[in-house]
Amino acid sequence: MKSQCLTFRAGEGALRSIRSDGFDISSIGTIAGASGGAKWLVLSQLDRAILTNLVPSMSGPVHLIGSSIGSWRFACYAQNDPVAAIERFERAYLEQTYSERPDIHEITAKSRDILAYVLGDSGVDEILSNALFRMHVMAVRSRHVTALEHRLLLAAGLITAATLNAISRKTLGLFFERALFFDPRDVPPFFDLTGFPLQRTALSKQNLSDAVIASGSIPLVLSGVRDIHGARPGTYRDGGVIDYHLDLPHSARESLTLFPHFYDRIVPGWFDKKLKWRKPHPGNVDRTILISPSAEFVAKLPNAKIPDRGDFVKFSPQEREAAWRACVAACSELADEFNEVIARDQLAARLQPLW
Repeated sequence: MKSQCLTFRAGEGALRSIRSDGFDISSIGTIAGASGGAKWLVLSQLDRAILTNLVPSMSGPVHLIGSSIGSWRFACYAQNDPVAAIERFERAYLEQTYSERPDIHEITAKSRDILAYVLGDSGVDEILSNALFRMHVMAVRSRHVTALEHRLLLAAGLITAATLNAISRKTLGLFFERALFFDPRDVPPFFDLTGFPLQRTALSKQNLSDAVIASGSIPLVLSGVRDIHGARPGTYRDGGVIDYHLDLPHSARESLTLFPHFYDRIVPGWFDKKLKWRKPHPGNVDRTILISPSAEFVAKLPNAKIPDRGDFVKFSPQEREAAWRACVAACSELADEFNEVIARDQLAARLQPLW
């Protein structure tokens, strides 16, 4: 039997609907994108397949909700030529180079350079006027000591937040507020989020780039973004701190959510990565279809793993880029299998329960 490169999982509502009535592409109302840094490279070919073979059959508006690298991917999706934008992003990401011991300022500057290249001269306008997509960005607004850039104080704040989070996820609200930067043309299903303090700011030409940068500003790795236009004054950081894999309401009414993901499980927050018992609220993912590389496929990748931020330390720049390029090339198998599943209407047969 031919090994399968992809796994398809779904929440209870999506599973029941697709098994009963089949999969209707036009029913997709949201596409979700998780935090994960370099892990996104394992999805770049799948992103191309979605943009080429699914998006033309979608009926809008379709909400794009991303945190960290997910929001970067969707800044490509919502441009007029999204595949070309993904290609620019992939090229810049693969080729990024740094000094031998880069500091937080060098890494932050490189991040802004890459985003400027991805967006080009017209990307922001294209995103804000896209006829199909409504792009939304999740970040956090830091509170108290986590708003500081002093490394020792910020580290102490993060350790305290992680310790309390192990007891109760709600304690993250003492240190961070959710910050939703939203396309004001249509209200998304996650507009009235509960569980944590929430700041909502309409995306605009003046703040879109800053919002995307903030969404991926990993504490202690990149500088936080201060005083974003239109938002409450303060320091904004990586949305994955609270919404690592987006434990929030994905879908509105009877629509479905497509969630191309690095893993076959959803981890609610950044500090939950080792807390195996912490899962998203079932209602948030009831209508969600999670698509991810299979364990068998990942075992065949260079170094038998998905790329991650640790590769910058483990490998020389030349070794890292070679491994990442090999991974991207191998992932064409994911795109081919996805296209085949959709073309042959095999999704219902391939779906497994999310848990």
